Amino acid sequence: MIPIERALQIADEKNLDLVEVSPTATPPVCRLLDYGKFRYEQTKKERRAKKGQKTGLLKEIRIRPRVKEHDLETKIKIARKLLEEGGKVRVFVVFRGREVTHPELGIRALRKVAEDLKDVASFDGSASAESLSLVEGRVMNMVLTPVSAKQAQAKEPKVKEEV
Repeated sequence: MIPIERALQIADEKNLDLVEVSPTATPPVCRLLDYGKFRYEQTKKERRAKKGQKTGLLKEIRIRPRVKEHDLETKIKIARKLLEEGGKVRVFVVFRGREVTHPELGIRALRKVAEDLKDVASFDGSASAESLSLVEGRVMNMVLTPVSAKQAQAKEPKVKEEV
């Protein structure tokens, strides 16, 4: 155990900082280090760790039951882009007024989205045909998850070419 005055003197001689590592220990633990360099390396480590993480955000796309074909194609393009980037997409149909009495229109729209995105998305349990007809209040939804490259290759039928 070195007295604080002596530790500060040693740190000053070596152009380092005296940093308290564990203040709750008895006696407190301190280290001699270049604090600026230490902070720089810490932030670099944090950035690297953050870079490796996948953000678990769920993007949402809202459509109406009486959506026109071109508008639906635009929404499908947006969903495709989000899925290819690796994000989950929740597609939901919002019913207004008396539209809620015609759930088949919402089912048709969601099935069209599911069919067009089957090459880049797999559907969780909420996208089965039975649950598509499930209306939660005035909203009908399904969640699309991106397909990994291995799953996509497994889905595609292998065709032999004869020469």
